[in-house]
Amino acid sequence: MSLRLPNLAVAALLLAAAAILALGDHSRAASPNATAVASPACGQIQYGGKGQPEALIVSDLPLQGDSQQRSLQMNDAIRLVLEGANWQAGGVKVGFQACDDSSAKTGLWTVAQCQANANAYAADPSVLAVVGTYNSGCAEAMIPILSNAPGGGVAMVSPGNTLICLTQSSPSCPQGQPGSLYPGARNYARVVPNDAYQGAGLASFAKKHGVKRAFVLYAGKDPTSLGQAKTFRGAARKLGVKLVGFKAWNPKAKNYRGLMGSVAMTKPDGVLLAGLTEENGGRLIKDKVSVLGNNTKVKLLAPDGFAQQSTIDLAGKASKGMFASVPGQVPQNLTGVGKKLVAELEIELNGPVELYAPYAGQAAEVVLNAIGSGKDRPGTIASVRATSVHNGITGSFDILPSGDPSVGPITVSVAKKTFVPFQVLEPGSSLVKAARHG
Repeated sequence: MSLRLPNLAVAALLLAAAAILALGDHSRAASPNATAVASPACGQIQYGGKGQPEALIVSDLPLQGDSQQRSLQMNDAIRLVLEGANWQAGGVKVGFQACDDSSAKTGLWTVAQCQANANAYAADPSVLAVVGTYNSGCAEAMIPILSNAPGGGVAMVSPGNTLICLTQSSPSCPQGQPGSLYPGARNYARVVPNDAYQGAGLASFAKKHGVKRAFVLYAGKDPTSLGQAKTFRGAARKLGVKLVGFKAWNPKAKNYRGLMGSVAMTKPDGVLLAGLTEENGGRLIKDKVSVLGNNTKVKLLAPDGFAQQSTIDLAGKASKGMFASVPGQVPQNLTGVGKKLVAELEIELNGPVELYAPYAGQAAEVVLNAIGSGKDRPGTIASVRATSVHNGITGSFDILPSGDPSVGPITVSVAKKTFVPFQVLEPGSSLVKAARHG
């Protein structure tokens, strides 16, 4: 998921990273007695092995607000992977600590909390890897601190970040990114495709399903939502879909009937919403249907920020028939060990499994194998960057030098009582390139 760090915070990151260096050298391998991360944002160490853990994997996710249930499922998946490995990584006993990057007031991640968490992980030599974050802006805040952490940096593998600029350059990226995010080690990787794939996939889907005139809306003052809107625009233009409008919505507005009235004047047959359900998405969807008609008459499309059960819960019947894309494969389509993990989660949850839970499990599998090979912080980072997964939880892929996975499937689901998988697309490289350049 993409949410970008405001530019004014970037300078503070390097200062925070530099401050970490004063904490001393933690280059040794995992301690015989792992210590819990000293932060009120983190829960207790979970460990099911004999004796005491020697190293920690921490997760960094929003555990409050509308994202809470999704994040709890992700933590369940991480725990199940560790249980399946008997809490071992190449002879190293590994514990797990779940940490929260969200605000109790808003339920959303904050720059301050993400930086505080990263400082706490960097300062604890027991922490060899982070599974997270979900929001790309939080990753943008954490990566420089963890890159420059004592002992060669802390590995970070995300199950949900989609912002292009974390790993690749784009005209929409702040100057110097992604290079400026890494003052130390190139410590970051992700197991989901980035927004260029998602924009290309959604545009291809729109074209195939009869959208000839598209109006693009994005959450105002959120650079990541704007970035997602631009990736769709770039791919749509290459495919010959006419863009009849490109406009922001105010997440704090009481209603969007006036906005949708101006959209209706352009006579679109498709509308894209680039943003998050949490950005007043339920009201936006209701007013779209009220003014423009149902989602069969004028197709409604959205990237992964809307691909969660809370969208349907908040928008009600107005969500019926809308399409939402997600990076990667949905849980229902996984096979082999992925299917097994989903079945285990379904039993625990007594309900449906959200998209990012298996990807959190996959990220945990990547860092677990990396710890087993690397043993210490720099070794773990090197092993993450050399990852090659064969028939893993989410399939087979390599981690490219950029930190991205080598495959980029996009799944489009349709809203009914829940989001139901509708079509899987694998956009070609030329379309992905067009999306990346917006």
